[in-house]
Amino acid sequence: MSHLLWKTLVLSPVVLGVTVLVCARAMAAEVASYSKDIKAKVTQTEAPIASTASIFIQTEQPKVNQQLVAQKTDDKVLEEVNRYSSEGKNQNSLSQVTSVSQFSDVQPTDWAFQALQSLVERYGCIAGYPNSTYRGNRALTRYEFAAGLNACLDRVNELIETATADLVSKQDLATLQRLQEEFSAELATLRGRVDAVEARTAELEANQFSTTTKLVGEAIFAVSDIFGGNTGDGNNTVFQDRVRLDLQTSFTGKDILHTRLAAGNALAFNQVDNAGLPIDTAEGTQTFQIGSTGNNGVIIDWLAYYVPIGPVQAYFAGTGGIHSDYVATNNPYFEDYDGGNGALSTFATESAIYRIGGGAGAALTLAFGSGGSFFKPSSLTIGYLASNANNPGPNLGLLEGNYAALGQLNFSVGDRLSIAATYVHGYHGAGGNLFDLGGGLASTSRVVGTAQANTLSTLNPSSSNSYGVSAAFRPSDKLSISGFISYHDVTGFGANDDFQAWSYGLGVALPDFGKKGNVLGIFAGAEPYAFNRPGFAGNDIPYHFEGFYKYRVSDNVSITPGVIWLTSPGQNSDNDDAFIGTLRTTFTF
Repeated sequence: MSHLLWKTLVLSPVVLGVTVLVCARAMAAEVASYSKDIKAKVTQTEAPIASTASIFIQTEQPKVNQQLVAQKTDDKVLEEVNRYSSEGKNQNSLSQVTSVSQFSDVQPTDWAFQALQSLVERYGCIAGYPNSTYRGNRALTRYEFAAGLNACLDRVNELIETATADLVSKQDLATLQRLQEEFSAELATLRGRVDAVEARTAELEANQFSTTTKLVGEAIFAVSDIFGGNTGDGNNTVFQDRVRLDLQTSFTGKDILHTRLAAGNALAFNQVDNAGLPIDTAEGTQTFQIGSTGNNGVIIDWLAYYVPIGPVQAYFAGTGGIHSDYVATNNPYFEDYDGGNGALSTFATESAIYRIGGGAGAALTLAFGSGGSFFKPSSLTIGYLASNANNPGPNLGLLEGNYAALGQLNFSVGDRLSIAATYVHGYHGAGGNLFDLGGGLASTSRVVGTAQANTLSTLNPSSSNSYGVSAAFRPSDKLSISGFISYHDVTGFGANDDFQAWSYGLGVALPDFGKKGNVLGIFAGAEPYAFNRPGFAGNDIPYHFEGFYKYRVSDNVSITPGVIWLTSPGQNSDNDDAFIGTLRTTFTF
């Protein structure tokens, strides 16, 4: 009997404190609703336009906090509790509140200050919200009260074991008994839920393959065909696929190691001129055709590590690194890093300047311009990628072979506009292509643009200096406008090896068009081209027009029909225009 009485006495001051806070919230909410001097403050969450690593416009829409609503049936009690408990999922050990002074919205003049101070500092059963607020004026539901009461009960049990509680009066005991009876159903629900969560956690721990790694995957099925003149006659309808499995490992919670496996069988269409000869061009290449193994053989196509080092965000690539891995491309809704949720073509996803070089290397991003700066936040990024870093042969390796060094300044003007200025210096051995995405020495790989803009000297090395500007403007949450322009000056080390290339594009995206998660995108511009090159025929500008509509079937499935229209293929207006029609289905998991 004495042991039971002791437990009861220990419990009462905690429950009384919770009761005072419940009354405080109820009274404050009532006063606020009738006072003309107090105005409700609504915080609207907007997609950020920048991060410390790079400037970008968020492609995902802001998540709306689900408010707790009263349920009319008992079978929805668990759902209510789940919603409440989810508010604290983002908390970590650093956000644990140990003093009432840590609440930014609690003042010593508040009438419930002492009660809150006791619950926080004496019992440690009030944690608040992840942003260090308590929100004392917000309306309180019975489920929230039950959850708070349950936390305090757990804390009291700890105090009982250490025998540190104080005695209370009989009136407190009566209050305690009434509260226990009143909230017995909610407390039972919470405890049942905890038991279920513990059982589920034990099951996951027993079956997980790693405590530090999660698997993120994407599978693409695409039906595609090309039409127009001899090109249409020379190709058939194809059904192609590509799969990427990314093992994402974190050792500290702030770093991440990407080990990505890829397989695919997608090939680009062969374009044919009016003479029946193949057109040497990469125009119209689609994103799921990048990194294809041809026969669905599995390879490690990307190995990279992101880690903060002091104020700098560092990036290291062991293989498959590209510039858009670590620097902002300012092309929201079109850019998906050659994945299956953005534009169809490699041209529409990002500026061609990011397609120069690739492979192994490193990059650093330093953020600046916070506080009262007009450009905020902004950053400076420098990176270096070598195409044949693994090869110790002559004129190869990390420093002597093909490489591309990038520097980019990222600016964010207000909350709606981001701008980037980019410079890339490249060295290219004899043979190969300018926009090869790290294909390396004498590689036939090219992912965007015409032969005139890609083909380098087959006898002598070349160097390139490329300059680009990109920008993204979001006038509203339902409209995004982005564009880029790039100039490429190639200097060959032999006679008549010099040339200049240009590329530009403009896109308009309508997110949530027709349904939340859908995207309607229209993009137009000129794929990389060059004029007056000896040995090449055609001096017309190869325009590229593209439209697609990504329909979100579910959180994990999207279907994207789209059309690509290519004018003057191979920079020759005598060649018939080409039309590519694609129906792409993307599974993410």
